[in-house]
Amino acid sequence: MRQGDKHGIPEHEREWNEQYGTPGDGRDFPEPRLARTILLAALACYLLITMLNILAAGLSPGITGAALGSLVVIFAIQIHHSQPGAGRAGPRQKAVTLGVQALLTYLPIAVFRAEWGAMAGFFAGSLLLLLPSRWAWPLYGAVGLTMLVPPALDGRSLLDSLYLCQSTLLTGLVVFGLTRLADLVRILHRTRGQLTQMAVTRERLRFARDLHDVLGFSLSAITLKSELIHRLVPTHPQRAMDEIRDVLVISRQSLADVREVASGLREMSLADELASARSLLAAADVEVRTDMQTGPLGRQVSTVLAAVLREAVTNLLRHSKATYCEVLATRAGGKVRLSVRNDGVDADYQNRSPHSGSGLGNMATRLATVGGELVAARGDDGTFLLVAEAEAVSDSGSTGRAAEPAA
Repeated sequence: MRQGDKHGIPEHEREWNEQYGTPGDGRDFPEPRLARTILLAALACYLLITMLNILAAGLSPGITGAALGSLVVIFAIQIHHSQPGAGRAGPRQKAVTLGVQALLTYLPIAVFRAEWGAMAGFFAGSLLLLLPSRWAWPLYGAVGLTMLVPPALDGRSLLDSLYLCQSTLLTGLVVFGLTRLADLVRILHRTRGQLTQMAVTRERLRFARDLHDVLGFSLSAITLKSELIHRLVPTHPQRAMDEIRDVLVISRQSLADVREVASGLREMSLADELASARSLLAAADVEVRTDMQTGPLGRQVSTVLAAVLREAVTNLLRHSKATYCEVLATRAGGKVRLSVRNDGVDADYQNRSPHSGSGLGNMATRLATVGGELVAARGDDGTFLLVAEAEAVSDSGSTGRAAEPAA
């Protein structure tokens, strides 16, 4: 059984759900729209502070109106700079928008002095968003230093100059950080959707692979025994009844296998599969020689090698006219090796059916999960050899068996 809870959820997925939640349970990451709203709210707050400073200055209506209009333009430019993908704009477009923002940042300082300082923070943040790092950070620092001047022109103290410089740099970091945060939230949600789709696809592939491996063997066995029963009924009715009982057992086991595949809990034993293959091949009048010298095997390795053996026997029955088959399972060092050799291969055979299956591909995929590989070769003498090797990892739930004598 896979590691996981009683519902069959893998351990790593259960831990992720416990920590971060699942979609719709109220613990999702912030929505991209929410992150974008927070960014716009922060920009609007900085803009409102500057607007209140302008209105409190008691200037003429014309100058006040021009100032408010400039604030609106700066706000629109900043929203443009904080859009996803703004950093990928062409150099000319960046130069134009940054140039306009620079003019609207520094020209009003001649009139409003320190009260206009928050807009320099927008400009510093835009530099970080649009320019390469090697240029952006020095220019960002330079913008902060320029804000030492307006308080000095008003005759204010050095403390006021340092405050405006620090607040400008802080505003730039807030603009840069919130913009990047909104981008990351958007990317995260998109990535989570892609990961979900990948998980669904992976599960579909697992189900298709397991279903192919399980039902391919069982249906081949049922077909073979049904043909044998058809021949035995007229002359050997008692033996035909015995074969019918075997078909019922296989069909019931197939139903149980399908249920296990659907729940993701399918496990197989190499030793049990070897015994089943020996019985099935003998019923097909194939001379069988088996030898298993593997010792204990880990559950996953045993399951994978059992699936490989099942697919190999299925292919033998479907695609050859074998008279003998040799199945050897040996262990050397940290590797376990399974080889299946049979005769009766038609050199000119090609299965052109669109539903001919993907058994070799499934076996190679399974072996890759346990650090193994698959080699298949057709001999000039009409033989076919399939060799599967994997890491022989033993665990507490081993399904391996002690060495069996040659049959």
